[in-house]
Amino acid sequence: MDNQINDLINNEIKSNEVCLFMKGTPDAPQCGFSMAVTNILKILEVKFKGVNVLADQKLREGIKIFSDWPTIPQLYVKNEFIGGCDIVKEMYENGELAKLLEDNDIEFKKKS
Repeated sequence: MDNQINDLINNEIKSNEVCLFMKGTPDAPQCGFSMAVTNILKILEVKFKGVNVLADQKLREGIKIFSDWPTIPQLYVKNEFIGGCDIVKEMYENGELAKLLEDNDIEFKKKS
């Protein structure tokens, strides 16, 4: 893998507590799965960085090698790879995502 891309990925993950590698941007997702994860994070009012993999083909391939995960979007919380759309959706629905955010001292809107 390209060292420059690896450094870029590492830098994004390390400098953002919650980082989402996605197709498109948080305001304009360009695939349904990216939109689904973005919507979950927005519902929880989590501050996150969206990284558009469509802007760079090397980045798009690089993130898959980096995480050893074949699909995008990919969510990272405090340097840890959480998963893709299905995993994030399931974690959101069963409360694990809220617990993960809480355990990592990340601000989000708790259900009342």
